[in-house]
Amino acid sequence: MADYLPGPDADYQAWVTNFVTYANANLAALGLVAADMTPVTTNQTAFNTGFAAHIAAKAAAQAAKQNKDETRGGLTAALRPLVRRLQASSVVSDAEKASLGITVAQQPGPIGPPTTAPICSISCGSRLQHTLSFVDETTPTRKAKPPGVLGVEIWNHVGIAPPTGEGDLRFVAVDTNAPYVLNFPSADGGKTAYYWLRWVNPTGERGPWGEQSQATIAA
Repeated sequence: MADYLPGPDADYQAWVTNFVTYANANLAALGLVAADMTPVTTNQTAFNTGFAAHIAAKAAAQAAKQNKDETRGGLTAALRPLVRRLQASSVVSDAEKASLGITVAQQPGPIGPPTTAPICSISCGSRLQHTLSFVDETTPTRKAKPPGVLGVEIWNHVGIAPPTGEGDLRFVAVDTNAPYVLNFPSADGGKTAYYWLRWVNPTGERGPWGEQSQATIAA
């Protein structure tokens, strides 16, 4: 069953006012005497005083918050240009910036050469064409390159026998986004293409070679 006393304070105050007014005006008809209402009216007065104080305090708090927000905005507007000056200043050290609690620009460290190798897979369904896909050996189920890697360096050797070393290889391309499509002249039809791949970073540093891959060039 729902409570007959309203929940919100303003509605509660209005309900009590109506109750006290009607009861005092009809004491005899209700079988009451003035003393029956004394505890109610005493507490009604205390509540009305407390409720009014609460409303005033709430309004004051809202005004104080608005004032706080406005003054914070003014303070921030004054701080930011000064901090920009300090960050750009050649006479303010990083240690002094850190002591002030402002951002210290971090100098990027060297990337370093790649330490892992690519795995190459070859699709040769089309005539005189190979499509190379590559993933990293540490994450073979993902297409993402290792951190700090620009792309894959592709070398190959076309012939009957595999290459005996790097000297037998021909540079093909640096590819940054698999797959890479390689087309061959008709004279290479039926021959075998051998591929060596390695990662390269943006500064040209190379990682280790991956395992040799090979496929016949469809004529």
